[in-house]
Amino acid sequence: ELEKYHVFLASGLSQAFQIESTEKLNLVILDLGLSDGSGFEFLANVRSKGSRLPIIILSAQTDEDSVVKGLQLGANDYMRKPFSNREFIARVKTVLKEPQHHEEQIRIGDLLILLNQRSITYQETPIGVNRREFDILLHFSQRLGTIVSRENLIQAIDKELEIFDRTIDSHVSHLRTKLKKAGVKNIKISSVYGMGYRMEKL
Repeated sequence: ELEKYHVFLASGLSQAFQIESTEKLNLVILDLGLSDGSGFEFLANVRSKGSRLPIIILSAQTDEDSVVKGLQLGANDYMRKPFSNREFIARVKTVLKEPQHHEEQIRIGDLLILLNQRSITYQETPIGVNRREFDILLHFSQRLGTIVSRENLIQAIDKELEIFDRTIDSHVSHLRTKLKKAGVKNIKISSVYGMGYRMEKL
């Protein structure tokens, strides 16, 4: 905060998952010793969804096995406690400066989401979607297998606009129709009664 970064604090694993799924984060500082689980579980879950969100581990677990495990699971850096504030800020700035070339696209089988171009292809054939449909599919793709509420989708589309549940349902319905028309068979977007939606890889 002293460096003028906007910070979200999570007291445990469940809250960390909630923040990660609802906020647009640029970096995660991950303590392995969470109150209700392991930081390794959070890291593995984020990476399993195809997300390349930069993650720095901070931990009192200084043994080589823990460091190697964290890096193999996909952490961008591993800082052993204790450390100085100067070192911490320097590492944060270094990770934030790293070009995230691998973030430019998300592939789910033959379905390709191109982030920079904001376009979608299936088996190299373009699928025409509007801005909100793209944002919804991107949000789903970063949370494969996870239930996403309508409120989360509204936040993903535009926090400033007044969007209602029925509007979200309409966008999701149009997206489903376009994916089906394009012959996409390797993903499924399901309605979860009273909770929202879930996209799964088949």
